[in-house]
Amino acid sequence: MARAERSKFIESNTSYQSTMSSSESAPLLENGGHTGHRNLPFIRRVINFMKGEGEPSWEESFKFFIFGTWLNILLVFVPLSFISHNMDWDVGLVFFFSFMAIVPLSKLLGEATDQLSIKLGETMSGLLNASFGNAVEIIIGVAALLNGQLRIVQTSMIGSILSNILLVLGCSFLAGGLYHREGIFNGTGAQASASLITLLCITFVVPAAYASTTDPGKETYCSNPDECPTAGLLFISRGTAILLLGAYCAYIWFQLKSHPDLFVAPSSKNSDVTVALSETDEMEPRMGTAAAGVALLLVTVVIAFCAEHLVTSIEETAARYFIPKTFIGVILLPIVGNAAEHVTSVWMAMKNKYELTITICVGSSIQIACLVVPLLVIIGWIVDQPLTLYFHNFETIVLFVSVFLVNLLLMDGKANYLEGLMLLTLYLVIALAFWVV
Repeated sequence: MARAERSKFIESNTSYQSTMSSSESAPLLENGGHTGHRNLPFIRRVINFMKGEGEPSWEESFKFFIFGTWLNILLVFVPLSFISHNMDWDVGLVFFFSFMAIVPLSKLLGEATDQLSIKLGETMSGLLNASFGNAVEIIIGVAALLNGQLRIVQTSMIGSILSNILLVLGCSFLAGGLYHREGIFNGTGAQASASLITLLCITFVVPAAYASTTDPGKETYCSNPDECPTAGLLFISRGTAILLLGAYCAYIWFQLKSHPDLFVAPSSKNSDVTVALSETDEMEPRMGTAAAGVALLLVTVVIAFCAEHLVTSIEETAARYFIPKTFIGVILLPIVGNAAEHVTSVWMAMKNKYELTITICVGSSIQIACLVVPLLVIIGWIVDQPLTLYFHNFETIVLFVSVFLVNLLLMDGKANYLEGLMLLTLYLVIALAFWVV
């Protein structure tokens, strides 16, 4: 009896040891250890990434990228921009060709960003769109800044904000109102975004008030105060730029992490299944991740060259064809950067997706005011260009009243064609004013 019990103990001990040895050799995490793709060499993993296994091929990706929209017909102006600039054609042609070339390029830049963000998850997608959402404005601003055209930088930034909140939002409300009696969006989230734009307007008023009302701000050291601002004005502008970048980071966290429910349409909260199905259909990748990344880099480089050609031709074009430089900066240049957003925003409003329309228009204005403008001020600080946040009094007043009107219209969380007509009317009045400034 004792011998039988001893043999059972030995057998159980042996099975326990075999179990322990097998568990020790097993990986701690699923798909971990030295098995699977981790066993592949680095070069092989890079090759697999470039091939995009399970994704659209490179041929399919670029076929969609180039032939995916009728707007790409305007890509014919890209080589014309290079040819006219290098062969010293009429400066008006250089300006026109470069202007028209950036329109489809901005659309391609947005498309590459969207396709790349599909595979990156919600957080990285939000950061990527925040970074490249206004890349055209940044490129044009940097090109003008390096050429010393500080007024073009300032007016184009003001114009981009006005274009988004008046022209693009107005056209969207008007087009959507013709198809739907009333559009509904989350008024709380829209009001939070509009309040942030109001704060930005106030931060632009402070340098103007300092330069216009205080004795140190009124001091001038040259004939053009824009080119030689006072030390106090530079200190205020650069300090404000740093604070605005911090506010923008907080806004991104607020929108993506802490309060994302405020930026969801009210009608979609009770229809999660329908929304999920529609988003699945719309977010199906049409480009491979590697192909989208390469396309993003290529388009950015081409835009940089076209922006350089555009900026260098502004001065002579304005003088030869009697076009005010302020009008070019406030009205014409923002149309280039906002062309793709304009089409997308109007299309979303026509499909009764006003939440996306608000995100595109108001969110883009926040990016420009909180990210692009402060970034250009800091870049000017680095390259010794005295760019400030002091906009002329007329521009500051125009911006403030425009934001005031937008705040009133977004307050109720509803949109109709009459509100769009109001925004467009104000934008046209401002355009007339800047033609004679």
